[in-house]
Amino acid sequence: MTSPNPTHARISVIGAGPGGLTCARILQRHGIAVTVHERDAGPDVRDQGGTLDLHADNGQIALRAAGLLDEFFELARPEGQEMRQLDPAGTITSHKIPAPDERFKPEIDRGQLRDLLLNSLEPGTVRWGRTLERVSGPAEGPRRLHFADGGTVETDLVIGADGAFSRVRPYVSAAVPEHSGVSFLEACFSDVDSRHPDIAELVGQGGAHAADGERGMFAQRNSGNRVRVYIIQRAPADWIDASGLAPGDTDGIRALLLERYAHWSPRLRQLITDNDGPYVDRPILALPVPHIWEHNPTVTLLGDAAHLMPPLGVGVNLAMLDAGELALALASAATVDDAIHIYEKTMLPRSTETARMLEGGAEHLLANEAPDFGDESPKELASQNRTDVSLSGGCDL
Repeated sequence: MTSPNPTHARISVIGAGPGGLTCARILQRHGIAVTVHERDAGPDVRDQGGTLDLHADNGQIALRAAGLLDEFFELARPEGQEMRQLDPAGTITSHKIPAPDERFKPEIDRGQLRDLLLNSLEPGTVRWGRTLERVSGPAEGPRRLHFADGGTVETDLVIGADGAFSRVRPYVSAAVPEHSGVSFLEACFSDVDSRHPDIAELVGQGGAHAADGERGMFAQRNSGNRVRVYIIQRAPADWIDASGLAPGDTDGIRALLLERYAHWSPRLRQLITDNDGPYVDRPILALPVPHIWEHNPTVTLLGDAAHLMPPLGVGVNLAMLDAGELALALASAATVDDAIHIYEKTMLPRSTETARMLEGGAEHLLANEAPDFGDESPKELASQNRTDVSLSGGCDL
């Protein structure tokens, strides 16, 4: 089959996260038809995760290409760039306060960003409740998508934007995510200024990080007067089961954590004891480095599906940059095949270089000195595990 011109191609994006939606938005701005298939039954069926910041040199570039940068700044919280580093005694050891006009990486809740992108798309672009089971058809196309509801769709291009446990990735790569040796436990606090004033003061308007070399915590202010806390440990992915506990055993997990953080100050231990609702287990995963694949004329990947890395300043920003570059390549290339070549020629070396720099970097989350968390810090980890049923919970505040 001859690769079609993108303006005549049937383009299917798998996954309605920020990367997939950004790609669809930019394609539509260039007059290219696209359909997004999303496993969620609708836009409001689950918590979308915490806050994230979009950087001027990647995420904001994609939003500019999408024609949404001004709308983003109307929603974003530049004050969220504040960062506090504490020691286990609860003493602030460093404190970064953003300038009043600082807009390099302002914060926005993940749900707000998703709504911004969703509302920018043509009606009917996203097909909800479409869980991809497999892809069939020859590599040169056309491809056929097979969904769990029994439906099928013929398509000329499959774009895997479906996260860590991508159902599209196996059609270009045999790689699977591996546990980094570090695991997070998410805790949530609602109405913090009234119900948890000590925690509100501790966190400020942005984030607060503390660590002792073996364990850590990261607390992040969200919109709606909420705070999410990530309890960080060097522990295997199954550490809860290995401790004889169940994920829903909040009291048992809390007692174990209080033992492990016994030498930390009572002020910081409130982040373990006072949370609203259960904890959510979030192990840190990453794809092997380098993660590259042989060119395929009808399948490609973006975001975590392509380059899952530790949460140290990449994530959503790179996913959106990928999405913008792929969409613009499709808008300018003569064929879909040519566009994939153009896109992967830039994306694969960039992601490899970044992944090499961050390989093993989850250990930095336990360091006494705060890493530059960037866009995806622990606050945005929910997106990394979104396809794992056992981790589908979140802060429902």
